[in-house]
Amino acid sequence: MSWEYFSLFAIVSLCFWSFGAYAAWREKKTVFVHGFTIVGLVVFFIFIVGMWISLERPPMRTMGETRLWYSFFLPLVGIITYSRWKYKWILSFSTILSLIFICINILKPEIHNKTLMPALQSPWFAPHVIVYMFAYAMLGAAAVMAIYLLWKKKQKISPMEMDLCDNLANVGLSFLTLGLLSGALWAKEAWGHYWSWDPKETWAAATWLSYLCYIHFRLHKRNEYRKALVILLVSFVLLQMCWYGINYLPSAQGASIHTYNMR
Repeated sequence: MSWEYFSLFAIVSLCFWSFGAYAAWREKKTVFVHGFTIVGLVVFFIFIVGMWISLERPPMRTMGETRLWYSFFLPLVGIITYSRWKYKWILSFSTILSLIFICINILKPEIHNKTLMPALQSPWFAPHVIVYMFAYAMLGAAAVMAIYLLWKKKQKISPMEMDLCDNLANVGLSFLTLGLLSGALWAKEAWGHYWSWDPKETWAAATWLSYLCYIHFRLHKRNEYRKALVILLVSFVLLQMCWYGINYLPSAQGASIHTYNMR
């Protein structure tokens, strides 16, 4: 499987995800919502597996390859959220967000080869990235919900709506924590130490602490919804810095042990 087939698989997947989102919006039977969305996920995952076999390594080395996983996890999180809380718009948002990342990958293709530097030749590489991408998707859904509640909903925010943000953030932070722990084990194996306060690691710690602050704020200030949502959005901005924004900071140029992400 080569990258040239990405557009074909992506378009087919997006069509199925759109059908699922439309079925959810029109309040059709859940079998149609789940069926269309799951078929789209299977088609997209077939491409990921094909790339994995073709490259003889996990397709996670470049930013384009991590966007590939993010595009896959967004509809997955969308269908999980829909199944649990029946928000009919969540699949539409997850499909649109996935479309954005897919378009970036189509318009800005990267070089995908079998080369894998020694630090990435670790059994912790794949689970670390997969766990992080799933966490990013969960926290991305929480950010979308926060934006909706802050700017689209003028009336009083209900506890049930905040519960959705809380659940998404709690699950996202749980996987973020697993990502940090697996990353520390990977660092110990690759570089001989668990933590070095590398720029990437520093921003990862700041992101984790920010989401932890959101959870503690919700525990002690249950009725201050809008302040909590602002904290949630600030946390998501920090997450973006941790994911790819760090690559553009002077502190990471040549000094970071994670500079392989920029190649």
